[in-house]
Amino acid sequence: MDTFEEINVKGFVDEPIDPTLDLFDEIEKLKKEKNAVILAHYYQEPDIQDIADYIGDSLGLSQEAAKTDAEIIVFAGVHFMAETAKILSPSKKVLLPDLKAGCSLSDSCPPHLFAKFKEKYPDHLVITYVNCSAELKALSDIVCTSSNAVQIVESLPKDQKIIFGPDRNLGTYVAKKTGRDLVLWNGACMVHEIFSVQRINKLKEKHPEAKFIAHPECEDILLSMADYIGSTTGLLKYTMNSDAKEFIVATESGIIHQMEKANPGKVFIPAPPNNSCACNDCPHMKRNTLEKLYLCLKNELPEVDVPMHVVEKARLPIERMLEISERLGL
Repeated sequence: MDTFEEINVKGFVDEPIDPTLDLFDEIEKLKKEKNAVILAHYYQEPDIQDIADYIGDSLGLSQEAAKTDAEIIVFAGVHFMAETAKILSPSKKVLLPDLKAGCSLSDSCPPHLFAKFKEKYPDHLVITYVNCSAELKALSDIVCTSSNAVQIVESLPKDQKIIFGPDRNLGTYVAKKTGRDLVLWNGACMVHEIFSVQRINKLKEKHPEAKFIAHPECEDILLSMADYIGSTTGLLKYTMNSDAKEFIVATESGIIHQMEKANPGKVFIPAPPNNSCACNDCPHMKRNTLEKLYLCLKNELPEVDVPMHVVEKARLPIERMLEISERLGL
């Protein structure tokens, strides 16, 4: 097996796998043997979603992890998600199939720069979107998700000044919905910023009955065209409750696997990006593979750790969000 140093350089355990192995069976055996649970984000490849114990969005998955009796959590997602699981379950071992599965949005907000930014607005409360690093959460007053961001801002007194980060598109959407003047950090998710308005309009002409649904991390011009705007889970639920038979989906295309499973007979078309690729995949999410997941569980590496002083600070804004959400019945 690779040494710790080699794993840190490559980001994953790199060892040969017997091609005759049924990886689905082997992973199931390892889960029982090691008392492990596999969490998969909606943006993972279909095989990983199908082997997972829980599928969902980042915070929902971490909450599920905190509830389980499993000693090991394998988080098939990106680095900040595994960190959130560790913050909520510090005594459990948290594994990530590929340490290099990062996040362009999280990377767009280095904590040391955000700390300086925050100093300019000493009378502002800091709300950060859950898609950020553990260190950024530790600099926050409240964490939010794309499904509760509007309600969390609305729950605060109208005269409360607010910094919102790291996603400027979600921040712009929240400011519009609440009528609040938010100070925004200038970060974004590369996946949600490369959709082509022109190509989506052509697609809408070709499919006039299709509902156009979008994640609030998309740019404002795109959201203004949408029939429905919602979190990943919100988009999935909308397709299940809608009478429409066709949907143009403006978010990472991995969610379409769940949409198709939940809605046999309905058609889902990934919104086209402004490049030559026909689909819209997150290259970070797709670093995880079934092979890496198997080796990760077998070797219990790579492990994601968060220093205890960061865990303690980062838990507080998450707990505050959960308290507000519970109070509002979200």
